[in-house]
Amino acid sequence: MEHYALKLREHSLKATPQRAAIAEALDTYGHLSVEELYEILRKKFASLSLATIYKNIHIMLENAFVSEVKLPGQKSVYELTKEAHAHLQCTNCHTIEDIALDMECLLSQAKTKTDFDVQTANLVLSGLCKKCR
Repeated sequence: MEHYALKLREHSLKATPQRAAIAEALDTYGHLSVEELYEILRKKFASLSLATIYKNIHIMLENAFVSEVKLPGQKSVYELTKEAHAHLQCTNCHTIEDIALDMECLLSQAKTKTDFDVQTANLVLSGLCKKCR
C-alpha cells in the first residue's frame, strides 16, 4: 500500500487508505467501473459509500492519477493513468484490453487533415476477442 501512497503524493493527492485501495484495485484488475470498485473495496472498508468512490475518482481524475475510458453504450471505466494508448473491447464478453498504437501519429493526422487541436483522445475499438470468435 505504501507504493500507492507514494504515487498518490506524486500527483499532489492526499494518500488516504481509500485512495490507496482504489489505486491498488485498478492496478490489480485493470479497467473498473465505480460500481465494480465499490464491490471490491467494501470488503475492506465496511463503512465505504458509493459516493466516496465517486468523489475520490473525480479528484483522482482532476489530478491525472486515473483516466476515464468512455465505452460506447456503457458506463465509463477507470484505469491508472499511463502512456497514451487505445482500447480493444469485446462486444460479446465485454473484456477490455489496452493496445499500444502510435497515438501521436493519429493526433498529428487529425490536426493536419482538419486543423483541429485535439486535447484529449479516447479510442475504443470494438469487435470480438480471440476467445469469442
